[in-house]
Amino acid sequence: MSVRSAAPTGALEQIVWPRTARRRDDDVVEIAGIGLDEIAERFGTPAYVIDEADVRSRARAYREAFARAFAVIGTQADVYYAGKAFLSSHVAQWVTEEGLRLDVCSGGELAIAKKAGVPGENIGMHGNNKGVAEINDALAYGVGRIVVDSFEEIDRVADAAARHHITAPVMIRVKLGVEAHTHEFIATAHEDQKFGFSAADGQIGDAVARVLARPELHLLGFHSHIGSQIFESAGFKEAATRLIALQLQVAKEHGVELPELDLGGGFGIAYLPSDAPLDPAEMATQLAGIVREACQNADVPVPRVSIEPGRSIVGPGGVTLYRVGTVKPVQASDDLVRTYVSVDGGMSDNARPALYQADYHAALANRGGSDELTPTRIVGKHCESGDVVVRDIDFPSDTRDGDLVVVAATGAYCRALASQYNHVPRPPVIAVADGDARVLLRRETIDDLLALEGE
Repeated sequence: MSVRSAAPTGALEQIVWPRTARRRDDDVVEIAGIGLDEIAERFGTPAYVIDEADVRSRARAYREAFARAFAVIGTQADVYYAGKAFLSSHVAQWVTEEGLRLDVCSGGELAIAKKAGVPGENIGMHGNNKGVAEINDALAYGVGRIVVDSFEEIDRVADAAARHHITAPVMIRVKLGVEAHTHEFIATAHEDQKFGFSAADGQIGDAVARVLARPELHLLGFHSHIGSQIFESAGFKEAATRLIALQLQVAKEHGVELPELDLGGGFGIAYLPSDAPLDPAEMATQLAGIVREACQNADVPVPRVSIEPGRSIVGPGGVTLYRVGTVKPVQASDDLVRTYVSVDGGMSDNARPALYQADYHAALANRGGSDELTPTRIVGKHCESGDVVVRDIDFPSDTRDGDLVVVAATGAYCRALASQYNHVPRPPVIAVADGDARVLLRRETIDDLLALEGE
């Protein structure tokens, strides 16, 4: 069993915390110049806290790195922020202002993008079962591309484009059998799963023929997404090689040169101090080299390339702030007493530990705590034994009722996956910048829950 230590005093392990996070001289953790004790006082707990400068800087780093690296090989690279990681109108505005495009995968996410004023041509529409209403809405708004995921969708998009009297730009999502070294539930390119057309049984060729047979559709290229929380480029190399081979096959069989390809996202972040993800500049340089080599080997022009980072833009800048309610020593085995620290949230605001066995790092936020550390499990308030926030960490032995606990790297897929389990209202999202804080999404209330009840 791997157990981490949360340093009770001194500097935070910067790799897992927002770039502006620090522990002050009074041992209170602050982000963007505002103490988390003040956040708790003003907005209550639990609360998601997101560092605006951190998110903006990571978006900007992706845009600059990929533009620079792909210019070297004579093409352009578009960076789409994957809104499924976390989306609000403010975040959509931030990434747009930093020069990114936006990827959405539902009518609700598209509605947020529209509210934020994201230009339609800068939006890509995903999803494995897009409804007719969602497709109509996307085409009416003029989205830059729709990624089709099934034969039914090809016809749905073409029929909708005919009704709108337009030609719809589409990409074909393919699954290439490329293994991403990640959790089974977030690996998305193997054959036995719901996304995309299979390379194994001829579906890709049939999909290309069907798209090209519909004059209402314009085929841009292929889209691949090999998984999430990926720390190395080997999977992308194999995917890019296979995508270029597919595009060459289309050129030979149909006389059509596809101008684009999308390598998806999935770039990993540091959830634990021991994690070592690639930074955008390293990833951009490696992917540009991979694409150039694949095109040279196939003797085809280098297409325009797009990627879709989400977690690696918004994840590191977000934390979740909780208040401790109970502290319970448990005789876990003959030689181990584990302390269970219960906080006022849990699996309703962070489902990832239950879904993926995801691990997180944490610290006391309102004070440094004792130098003596004890094996600890930070758990939630829900009626589930699997309601775990941080499974194993050495934490200050004097942790007590009323303390504030902050969990790192929760900006992605925590609010996005949040539920009202046990009828616990969802926390607010608080943005911090330059010593101030503002509400991006307000806290749900019991009145909100009751308002859903029928007469």
